[in-house]
Amino acid sequence: MTDTTGTRAPHEAGPETILQVDGLNVDFWVEGEFYPAAIDMNYRVGRGEVLAIVGESGSGKSTSSMALLGLLPENARVTGSITLQGRQLRGVDDATLRTLRGNEIAVIFQEPMTALNPVYTVGFQIVEALRSHDRSLAPSEAKDKAVELLRLVEMPDPDQAFHKYPHQLSGGQRQRAMIAQSISCDPLLLIADEPTTALDVTVQAEILDLLRNLHKRLDSAIILITHDMGVVADLADRIMVMKNGEVVESGTVDAIFHAPQHPYTQQLLASVPHLGLGVLEEVEHGPDHVETDTSSVPVMAAVRERASQAEPVAEARTPVLSFQDVAIDYPKRGRIPAFRAAEHIDLEIYPGEIMGLVGESGSGKTTLGRAAIGLLPIADGTLTTVGVDISHASQKDLFAIRRRTGIVFQDPASSLNPRMPIGQSIGEPLLLSGEAKGDALDRRVETLLDQVELPASYRNRFPHELSGGQRQRVGIARALALAPELLIADEPTSALDVSVQARFLDLLQELQSRLQFACLFISHDLAVVDILAHRISVMHHGKLVETGTRDQILRGAKDPYTQRLIAAVPVPDPDEQRVRREARAALLKSAG
Repeated sequence: MTDTTGTRAPHEAGPETILQVDGLNVDFWVEGEFYPAAIDMNYRVGRGEVLAIVGESGSGKSTSSMALLGLLPENARVTGSITLQGRQLRGVDDATLRTLRGNEIAVIFQEPMTALNPVYTVGFQIVEALRSHDRSLAPSEAKDKAVELLRLVEMPDPDQAFHKYPHQLSGGQRQRAMIAQSISCDPLLLIADEPTTALDVTVQAEILDLLRNLHKRLDSAIILITHDMGVVADLADRIMVMKNGEVVESGTVDAIFHAPQHPYTQQLLASVPHLGLGVLEEVEHGPDHVETDTSSVPVMAAVRERASQAEPVAEARTPVLSFQDVAIDYPKRGRIPAFRAAEHIDLEIYPGEIMGLVGESGSGKTTLGRAAIGLLPIADGTLTTVGVDISHASQKDLFAIRRRTGIVFQDPASSLNPRMPIGQSIGEPLLLSGEAKGDALDRRVETLLDQVELPASYRNRFPHELSGGQRQRVGIARALALAPELLIADEPTSALDVSVQARFLDLLQELQSRLQFACLFISHDLAVVDILAHRISVMHHGKLVETGTRDQILRGAKDPYTQRLIAAVPVPDPDEQRVRREARAALLKSAG
């Protein structure tokens, strides 16, 4: 058995040990001293076993795993023991490590678009991996094996996919290509580093099914690095929880989910959005309250207070945003032909209402959000934003409505100017609109920082000096600078850890309740939408297939696509997840 410190008992029974880690420490030399990133880690991974390493960003999950392969930067210091089937890996030379990488230990990286070389076809890259470890393999044999690997990972039309470049594949297809390359040499150990973070729920479910089937077929060991507890419940056998570089608790998936011992583990699980559990609230006292050594955190509670407020009375209000039979086209760009991204869109959002817009990647969600504030023109229909018909608006008209609207982008790191302090980024809309300047501008910026719970001193920091959650708060502050009547939030939580996400959602909900702006909340995470939205609209292939209250959509869906979308959502409970997986398989089988 494994105790809560992650130390293995001397005579632990189980499958053949593939990886044994003892006393692993990783430190980074920064400005004249070493800073610890992983501290005294002890664990094992058996053949055919999936070990999930969970924790927030910066907890040491990826750093400790990359240490196994010698993939850390030069300022890293690694001590301790790392053995692969009894063979010591720490201290071996670079040539030996190159032989091990891909052949005995392989990695599925978080973002395949950056891990795959954009100037080579995916087939070439798989062949390269095969022949680099087996020089006797003829090019034709390597190609045949590469196509077979693409077929093994269920790539659509593997013969054609072999000749495609990464940018010609969808996100899920790129992930399949990355997995095919990773398993090409039948590795003993596969490290999957956040393999589903950027994927929508249906593609994520497919990738999880694929990983599950492959690991059973290949009988390899897997280290799964993730902050998604639903993914852990779906795939893992054992869990190791990390915080600030230390293993605070480890055990079987059932033990961790059903009887977590460490307060930090309890915090992580309490912060996970769970489809059907209602809204996020700050619990001041009572059994759901979680105290940590740093703060009180919001937890999920099965309460439905907002349900009674969920339906604004349409007859008595004028919508803040109205799509009436709207169609949106993308023009021809280079070799990419023009295409219709959305059509027959009828949707209205009222003051004080949060409308959740859900669907798979490529369904047209972001297209609607950008069109709503005039960033994309519409081809047909009528689009009214904050009372202004912008169907064929001039740039002057659009400038006027943008003073009354705001947008929070998916990736705050790329939407904030890296050369501009965050105080300047937040104050820029106020300055450009003539709303404030000088001391008045400074006061407004400090008020906005206070609203998003950031210290006033942060105004002089640059984006790279903030965490992901803090950058997203800056994005909200900037979007709210002009007190908008309409806020577009485009996948604002997709890259956040669960506890950071929980605090972010709690903040957004509190601000929206107080300021009463209308909000179009775009997301592929139905559990998050269940927390926030009054109503939900489901988008598929550029069309709205179903719109209704949270209960109507998430607990009484009529459209088969909505039903499949809901069935694909992983939930943070291993028992419930097993039932859902079986139900999803039956649903897919009945759908043909």
